[in-house]
Amino acid sequence: MTDYKLWLSHFIQNALEEDLGDGDHTSLSSIPATAEGKAKLLVKETAVLSGVEVASQIFSFIDPSFRINIMIADGQPVHPGDVAFIIEGKVHSILKAERLVLNVMQRMSGIATQTARYVEELSGLKTRVIDTRKTTPGMRYLEKEAVRHGGGMNHRMGLFDMILLKDNHIDYAGGIEKAVKGALAYRKEKSLAIPIEVEARSLQDVTFIASIPGVDRVMFDNFTIEQTREAVKITARRVETESSGGITLSNLRAYAECGVDFISVGALTHHVKSIDLSLKAFTD
Repeated sequence: MTDYKLWLSHFIQNALEEDLGDGDHTSLSSIPATAEGKAKLLVKETAVLSGVEVASQIFSFIDPSFRINIMIADGQPVHPGDVAFIIEGKVHSILKAERLVLNVMQRMSGIATQTARYVEELSGLKTRVIDTRKTTPGMRYLEKEAVRHGGGMNHRMGLFDMILLKDNHIDYAGGIEKAVKGALAYRKEKSLAIPIEVEARSLQDVTFIASIPGVDRVMFDNFTIEQTREAVKITARRVETESSGGITLSNLRAYAECGVDFISVGALTHHVKSIDLSLKAFTD
């Protein structure tokens, strides 16, 4: 697994190179290099805030002399007119950071806000909302962090931290029995401390998966609510259970009430409206 701090440093560097090219000619041509100023992160709609700590890292990367005063932390509800933080330092550096900070925070806050809606829908139930790998290339760490800020949980980070046998793996392997036996043998041979999850496409699949020692979780793929209720009974809590596919805010609670442990929702990260935020210059 990639070291997060190293990954974030590379992410910021790449994003800045994409934005700056051979220089911010607008700022260079109109503002003295020695000018200093302040800016505030202004919230313009009701949301769950996410990305504040990442923004702080962006500012520090660009200019270690920045001074930041954080007023609202990640994961907190915000409303129009709220100020999340105030940044002080060189104006050229503020303007260099502005768009990257906003792009990151607007998307992360959108994901956190979306996730919070799903979490609230499950209030009082044991079922947890989890994300998927349907993330923006290059931004997975940040998007999954935003899910946590919204009260959700992360599924696997990538292909390296879980064995998840889905339909294509099962078909290419020659069937569910061969796929599961292969996964169990591989994990033992490689001494891997990672879970095994298997996708079920029928109640017959559920019966087979739940009977195999060593399988950690079964995924009910595109099951109806009635099938899900029956599938949970079949597992008899011998393995963790996850519902996936075709689940929206309108039917989320009904699936959860079947007794599943997790519901994975791709829409947490790929059907997202960014939150309206702005970084505004001001003087005392």
